[in-house]
Amino acid sequence: MKRTNEAIDRHVIWSNVHLDLDDWRGFLTESYPELSNDENKLYEKMYELNAEYLDDERRNLNIQFSQPILVIGDIGRWNGRVQGYKMVNSGNIRDCLYSDTDMTEWYVDKNGDLRADAIHHDGTNHYLYRVFKRGVSDAQIENLQNKIYCRRATRADITRVTQRLGDSIAAVYGFRIPKQRARQRDAR
Repeated sequence: MKRTNEAIDRHVIWSNVHLDLDDWRGFLTESYPELSNDENKLYEKMYELNAEYLDDERRNLNIQFSQPILVIGDIGRWNGRVQGYKMVNSGNIRDCLYSDTDMTEWYVDKNGDLRADAIHHDGTNHYLYRVFKRGVSDAQIENLQNKIYCRRATRADITRVTQRLGDSIAAVYGFRIPKQRARQRDAR
């Protein structure tokens, strides 16, 4: 179920955040008439089918890179926000589409970055997924990881050694994202 929200410039890959039975009711009552009079069963079927759609998206996004994918997290915890990272060592986008939170929405933002908002009992986690560029050294990877951990990583630090995933995702789904701006060189 693809939807584009022009107001916030995101191309939603999959979500269970804004499920609304009224949006699904016509389809569900036509496809499953035996559930028509049971609101709880309709909700269950909506969530069940939506979860199956996530498996479809994983198949759609079986895109393999030669480098690991870095996940940068801004984590909402009961005692405040923390920043961290993890590696998706497989380097496959489909392996980014897993969550152990209550609700999650994966999307490509206006900058062409794959992101997720994951809601849980303590708050919301925000994830940014980037693949390491070819030829990046272990020292560069470790340096970026240290900066993330210490909350000192800038957008420039991140883009220096990683690249966005949105171009590959947009090619699968046929939407357009702006080209990346070339870095402006200082004339001094």
